Amino acid sequence: MEKWMVYAKKADFYQIAEKFHIDPVTARILRNREVIGDEAIRRYLSGGMEDLYDPFLMKDMEKAAAILHRKIEEQKSIRVIGDYDIDGIMSSYILKRGLTELGGHVDLRIPDRIRDGYGINIRLVEEAALDGIDTIVTCDNGISAVEQIDRAKMLGMTTIITDHHEVREIPDADAVVNPHQEDDSYPYKNLCGAAVAWKLIKAMGGDAGNDLLQYAAFATVGDVVDLTDENRIIVREGIRRLRKTTNSGLLALAKCTGMEISALNSYHIGFVLGPCFNASGRLDTAMMAENLLEARTEAEAERIAAELHALNEQRKEMTEGGVAEAEEFLATDDRAEDPVYVIYLPDVHESIAGIIAGRIREKYYHPVFVLTKGNEGVKGSGRSIPEYSMFREMQKAERFLDKFGGHPMAAGLSLREENIDAFRKCMNEQCTLSGEDLLPKIHIDVPMPVSYVTERLIGELEALEPFGKENEKPVFAQKDLELEYPMLIGKNKNVLKAKVRGLPKLDGLPLELVCFRNAAELMERLKENPVLTFTYYPDINIFRERKSLQIVISHFQ
Repeated sequence: MEKWMVYAKKADFYQIAEKFHIDPVTARILRNREVIGDEAIRRYLSGGMEDLYDPFLMKDMEKAAAILHRKIEEQKSIRVIGDYDIDGIMSSYILKRGLTELGGHVDLRIPDRIRDGYGINIRLVEEAALDGIDTIVTCDNGISAVEQIDRAKMLGMTTIITDHHEVREIPDADAVVNPHQEDDSYPYKNLCGAAVAWKLIKAMGGDAGNDLLQYAAFATVGDVVDLTDENRIIVREGIRRLRKTTNSGLLALAKCTGMEISALNSYHIGFVLGPCFNASGRLDTAMMAENLLEARTEAEAERIAAELHALNEQRKEMTEGGVAEAEEFLATDDRAEDPVYVIYLPDVHESIAGIIAGRIREKYYHPVFVLTKGNEGVKGSGRSIPEYSMFREMQKAERFLDKFGGHPMAAGLSLREENIDAFRKCMNEQCTLSGEDLLPKIHIDVPMPVSYVTERLIGELEALEPFGKENEKPVFAQKDLELEYPMLIGKNKNVLKAKVRGLPKLDGLPLELVCFRNAAELMERLKENPVLTFTYYPDINIFRERKSLQIVISHFQ
């Protein structure tokens, strides 16, 4: 069951349309995304590199840049310590390459997910000291590493933190660059770790800065941060560079996955290339992904790309098995009646807990924690719904947890096995979600008959990309449209194609309706009644040099 809701935000859509030479439908979508005022609309539609904020507005940016310039001049050894997900991999690469091109002696460590866990730890600090490292720079981690930074300073090392996670207690590092600090005046707080790292290289005046933007864009999409304001510009400008990238590793991975790099968009980062990078940190070591980015020959790049692709295929199989186990768990003892799902799968690989939690959240629309048995106790990941701030709610159950952290929509945690039931009970007893909160919400931008769609409007909608978190693809709705000639197509008969009765063409192009989601169910409904109410997104489809206007059905009633 779903709740369909039409945005009812007000503005003079015709005036906006006339001023910016766009369709009133596009103007309405901008208002729905809270893009208000001439300057905000201009930045949204055509903002470029000149609209990015000055990196020196970020607290400690000047201090961090000055320290690193001095260390480079003194030929001191610098070690970057990153993280094993897309954001950590890309931010590590940005810092290592950027500092190296500025003349630094730089090496890199990424924690092992199983052995080290998330972020910098005491072992990595002491290893750096033994290796004669002078300066540690973290990226995409470090803001909660109070004990670890104290140990590094005790061992005589300089420490710089670059991070983007929520701040609880700030470590005593020599410089802390994170826009979430309470007294930070940076205008935009939602950068990913790689964007913060990129800002540091830009602040240092590195010539590589503009080229490194593509990796910050990749991480921004892959880390699922808000695609608003500055992030939107970073991704749009970064994707333009990615489409022309000369990085041998990215080119080899695109070839391996069967995609054309010149056609890359945010979908390919999130669902094709990005998962291959994440798979390295989940099932092997994220250094494999770093080695791909640093590959010096085409042969080396192709070899590593093939390994990453194979790892991701293995990860997919493991995920399918884990999702099936999670659903079996929920079917036992009425656990599916809980508002907050706490699912314990001791034999599932801890690296895919977050993916499984996301899949269960998507299907059942509940906050979900998936816990697995690790080498030391129980570890887990959570994925939430907008109505439930996961990080805030976990604070109420802090007494049952050894460690936790995250955001409103996602979290990581560790606890002792004997505390699982108490944690589950606490999270559900304190939960204030109503039955209404647990209904998936379909937000409709514009109730609009398909007959209004034109090729020009579709071109305008493409200008609203990149789509992602907080800048979702627009949703349109059509009520009571009669379809004809429905058929299931594709190798697995899992795609439905149909025609609109009385409307064979639109804007001079053949018109087709397609449905990729629950196609078999839709086919059965259409057999009973060919009249359908549905949400959709219009697109242009080109197949064998034949162009058609395609209405892609997303949900139906």
